[in-house]
Amino acid sequence: MTLEELIDEFMNPVNAYQSLTVDRVLLSLIITFTVTLFIFYVYRKTFKGVIYTRNFNIGLVLTGLVVTLVTLPISSNIALSLGMVGALSIVRFRTAIKDPADIVFTFWAIAVGIISGAGLYMIAIVGSPVIGFFMFVLSRANFRTNDPYLLVVHYTDQAEESIQKALPEHKIRSRTVTADGVELMVEVRMKAKDTPQVDKLLKIKGVNDAALVSYNADVS
Repeated sequence: MTLEELIDEFMNPVNAYQSLTVDRVLLSLIITFTVTLFIFYVYRKTFKGVIYTRNFNIGLVLTGLVVTLVTLPISSNIALSLGMVGALSIVRFRTAIKDPADIVFTFWAIAVGIISGAGLYMIAIVGSPVIGFFMFVLSRANFRTNDPYLLVVHYTDQAEESIQKALPEHKIRSRTVTADGVELMVEVRMKAKDTPQVDKLLKIKGVNDAALVSYNADVS
Protein backbone atom coordinates (compact mmCIF):
# COMPACT_ATOMS: atom_id res chain seq x y z
CA MET A 1 0.00 0.00 0.00
CA THR A 2 1.43 3.34 -1.08
CA LEU A 3 1.45 6.54 0.98
CA GLU A 4 -1.28 8.02 -1.23
CA GLU A 5 -3.49 4.99 -0.62
CA LEU A 6 -2.93 5.20 3.13
CA ILE A 7 -3.89 8.88 3.14
CA ASP A 8 -6.97 8.16 1.02
CA GLU A 9 -8.01 5.35 3.38
CA PHE A 10 -7.56 7.69 6.34
CA MET A 11 -9.62 10.51 4.86
CA ASN A 12 -12.25 8.29 3.23
CA PRO A 13 -12.65 5.13 5.32
CA VAL A 14 -14.85 2.42 3.90
CA ASN A 15 -17.46 0.56 5.91
CA ALA A 16 -17.26 -2.69 3.96
CA TYR A 17 -15.27 -5.67 5.17
CA GLN A 18 -11.60 -5.17 4.34
CA SER A 19 -8.84 -7.67 3.74
CA LEU A 20 -6.07 -7.85 6.31
CA THR A 21 -2.59 -6.74 5.28
CA VAL A 22 0.58 -6.11 7.22
CA ASP A 23 0.36 -2.41 6.42
CA ARG A 24 -3.18 -2.16 7.73
CA VAL A 25 -2.39 -4.04 10.95
CA LEU A 26 0.67 -1.91 11.68
CA LEU A 27 -1.17 1.32 10.84
CA SER A 28 -4.05 0.41 13.13
CA LEU A 29 -1.74 -0.50 16.03
CA ILE A 30 0.40 2.63 15.61
CA ILE A 31 -2.63 4.92 15.55
CA THR A 32 -4.15 3.13 18.56
CA PHE A 33 -0.88 3.41 20.47
CA THR A 34 -0.56 7.12 19.67
CA VAL A 35 -4.13 7.95 20.66
CA THR A 36 -4.05 5.85 23.84
CA LEU A 37 -0.80 7.58 24.83
CA PHE A 38 -2.82 10.79 24.66
CA ILE A 39 -5.42 9.13 26.90
CA PHE A 40 -2.55 8.14 29.23
CA TYR A 41 -1.51 11.80 29.45
CA VAL A 42 -5.06 13.09 30.00
CA TYR A 43 -5.71 10.54 32.75
CA ARG A 44 -2.48 11.48 34.53
CA LYS A 45 -3.20 15.21 34.39
CA THR A 46 -6.88 15.02 35.35
CA PHE A 47 -6.59 12.36 38.07
CA LYS A 48 -8.38 13.52 41.24
CA GLY A 49 -8.35 10.34 43.30
CA VAL A 50 -6.36 9.50 46.40
CA ILE A 51 -3.65 7.24 44.95
CA TYR A 52 -2.57 7.41 41.30
CA THR A 53 -1.98 3.93 39.84
CA ARG A 54 0.47 3.95 36.95
CA ASN A 55 -0.26 0.30 36.15
CA PHE A 56 -3.92 1.12 35.53
CA ASN A 57 -2.90 3.94 33.22
CA ILE A 58 -0.56 1.64 31.29
CA GLY A 59 -3.42 -0.83 31.17
CA LEU A 60 -5.48 1.72 29.25
CA VAL A 61 -2.87 1.75 26.48
CA LEU A 62 -2.63 -2.04 26.38
CA THR A 63 -6.42 -2.38 26.42
CA GLY A 64 -6.70 -0.22 23.32
CA LEU A 65 -4.04 -2.28 21.52
CA VAL A 66 -5.63 -5.62 22.42
CA VAL A 67 -9.09 -4.43 21.36
CA THR A 68 -7.60 -3.30 18.05
CA LEU A 69 -6.18 -6.79 17.46
CA VAL A 70 -9.59 -8.30 18.22
CA THR A 71 -11.43 -5.85 15.96
CA LEU A 72 -9.13 -6.29 12.94
CA PRO A 73 -10.21 -9.86 12.10
CA ILE A 74 -13.84 -8.99 12.88
CA SER A 75 -13.77 -6.17 10.33
CA SER A 76 -12.24 -8.43 7.67
CA ASN A 77 -14.55 -11.44 7.75
CA ILE A 78 -18.28 -11.52 8.50
CA ALA A 79 -18.31 -15.19 9.48
CA LEU A 80 -15.38 -14.70 11.84
CA SER A 81 -17.03 -11.61 13.32
CA LEU A 82 -20.09 -13.63 14.38
CA GLY A 83 -17.88 -16.23 16.03
CA MET A 84 -15.78 -13.61 17.82
CA VAL A 85 -18.88 -11.87 19.19
CA GLY A 86 -20.13 -15.17 20.54
CA ALA A 87 -16.78 -16.00 22.11
CA LEU A 88 -16.36 -12.57 23.70
CA SER A 89 -19.87 -12.71 25.17
CA ILE A 90 -18.72 -15.30 27.71
CA VAL A 91 -15.82 -13.18 29.00
CA ARG A 92 -16.40 -11.73 32.46
CA PHE A 93 -14.15 -9.33 34.38
CA ARG A 94 -14.36 -9.48 38.17
CA THR A 95 -12.14 -6.52 39.05
CA ALA A 96 -14.25 -3.79 40.63
CA ILE A 97 -13.63 -0.21 39.49
CA LYS A 98 -14.79 2.17 42.21
CA ASP A 99 -14.01 5.48 40.56
CA PRO A 100 -16.53 6.33 37.79
CA ALA A 101 -13.82 8.31 36.00
CA ASP A 102 -11.74 5.13 35.60
CA ILE A 103 -14.70 3.45 33.88
CA VAL A 104 -14.95 6.38 31.47
CA PHE A 105 -11.25 6.21 30.57
CA THR A 106 -11.45 2.43 30.15
CA PHE A 107 -14.41 2.76 27.80
CA TRP A 108 -12.56 5.53 25.93
CA ALA A 109 -9.54 3.26 25.36
CA ILE A 110 -11.81 0.41 24.23
CA ALA A 111 -13.65 2.73 21.83
CA VAL A 112 -10.36 3.88 20.29
CA GLY A 113 -9.30 0.26 19.84
CA ILE A 114 -12.57 -0.63 18.10
CA ILE A 115 -12.52 2.46 15.87
CA SER A 116 -8.89 1.97 14.81
CA GLY A 117 -9.37 -1.75 14.26
CA ALA A 118 -12.34 -0.97 12.01
CA GLY A 119 -10.18 1.37 9.95
CA LEU A 120 -12.00 4.56 10.95
CA TYR A 121 -8.79 6.32 11.92
CA MET A 122 -10.04 9.85 11.37
CA ILE A 123 -12.72 9.43 14.05
CA ALA A 124 -10.14 8.31 16.64
CA ILE A 125 -7.63 11.03 15.79
CA VAL A 126 -10.13 13.88 15.59
CA GLY A 127 -12.51 12.76 18.35
CA SER A 128 -9.99 11.96 21.09
CA PRO A 129 -8.47 15.49 21.34
CA VAL A 130 -11.99 16.90 21.58
CA ILE A 131 -12.85 14.51 24.40
CA GLY A 132 -9.52 15.30 26.08
CA PHE A 133 -10.24 19.03 25.88
CA PHE A 134 -13.59 18.59 27.61
CA MET A 135 -11.96 16.36 30.23
CA PHE A 136 -9.47 19.12 31.06
CA VAL A 137 -12.27 21.70 31.22
CA LEU A 138 -14.38 19.55 33.55
CA SER A 139 -11.40 18.69 35.76
CA ARG A 140 -10.56 22.38 36.22
CA ALA A 141 -14.16 23.48 36.77
CA ASN A 142 -15.30 23.68 40.39
CA PHE A 143 -18.98 22.77 40.58
CA ARG A 144 -18.94 22.17 44.33
CA THR A 145 -18.78 24.90 46.91
CA ASN A 146 -17.76 22.55 49.72
CA ASP A 147 -15.45 19.54 49.84
CA PRO A 148 -16.11 16.40 51.92
CA TYR A 149 -13.93 15.66 54.95
CA LEU A 150 -13.89 13.14 57.76
CA LEU A 151 -13.52 14.75 61.17
CA VAL A 152 -12.16 12.49 63.92
CA VAL A 153 -12.44 13.83 67.47
CA HIS A 154 -11.23 12.21 70.71
CA TYR A 155 -12.83 13.56 73.88
CA THR A 156 -13.95 12.59 77.37
CA ASP A 157 -17.53 12.09 78.53
CA GLN A 158 -17.72 15.59 79.99
CA ALA A 159 -17.34 17.12 76.52
CA GLU A 160 -20.23 15.15 75.01
CA GLU A 161 -22.81 17.93 75.21
CA SER A 162 -20.45 20.59 73.88
CA ILE A 163 -19.44 18.37 70.95
CA GLN A 164 -23.08 17.75 70.05
CA LYS A 165 -23.69 21.50 69.98
CA ALA A 166 -20.57 22.15 67.91
CA LEU A 167 -21.47 19.42 65.38
CA PRO A 168 -25.29 19.47 65.31
CA GLU A 169 -26.20 18.40 61.76
CA HIS A 170 -23.16 16.48 60.55
CA LYS A 171 -23.49 12.85 59.47
CA ILE A 172 -21.97 10.44 62.00
CA ARG A 173 -19.78 7.78 60.39
CA SER A 174 -18.73 5.99 63.58
CA ARG A 175 -18.71 6.42 67.34
CA THR A 176 -16.40 4.35 69.52
CA VAL A 177 -16.58 4.47 73.31
CA THR A 178 -13.66 3.24 75.43
CA ALA A 179 -12.58 3.58 79.03
CA ASP A 180 -10.39 6.51 78.02
CA GLY A 181 -13.19 8.41 76.29
CA VAL A 182 -15.01 8.65 72.97
CA GLU A 183 -13.78 8.60 69.36
CA LEU A 184 -16.29 10.29 67.07
CA MET A 185 -16.00 10.28 63.27
CA VAL A 186 -18.35 12.57 61.35
CA GLU A 187 -18.63 13.73 57.75
CA VAL A 188 -18.29 17.47 57.32
CA ARG A 189 -18.36 19.66 54.24
CA MET A 190 -16.46 22.90 54.03
CA LYS A 191 -14.19 24.91 51.80
CA ALA A 192 -10.47 24.28 52.03
CA LYS A 193 -9.88 27.78 53.36
CA ASP A 194 -12.28 27.09 56.26
CA THR A 195 -10.50 24.00 57.61
CA PRO A 196 -8.65 25.99 60.33
CA GLN A 197 -12.03 26.40 62.04
CA VAL A 198 -11.60 22.84 63.31
CA ASP A 199 -9.00 24.21 65.73
CA LYS A 200 -11.87 25.72 67.73
CA LEU A 201 -12.81 22.23 68.90
CA LEU A 202 -9.63 22.09 70.95
CA LYS A 203 -10.95 24.94 73.05
CA ILE A 204 -13.75 22.72 74.33
CA LYS A 205 -12.93 21.29 77.71
CA GLY A 206 -12.41 17.55 77.50
CA VAL A 207 -11.38 17.42 73.83
CA ASN A 208 -8.02 15.69 73.46
CA ASP A 209 -7.44 16.05 69.71
CA ALA A 210 -9.21 16.57 66.38
CA ALA A 211 -8.11 15.36 62.95
CA LEU A 212 -9.53 16.37 59.56
CA VAL A 213 -9.06 13.92 56.68
CA SER A 214 -9.96 14.57 53.05
CA TYR A 215 -11.81 11.79 51.24
CA ASN A 216 -13.82 11.27 48.04
CA ALA A 217 -17.21 10.65 49.69
CA ASP A 218 -17.44 7.07 48.31
CA VAL A 219 -17.61 5.52 51.78
CA SER A 220 -21.15 4.41 52.52
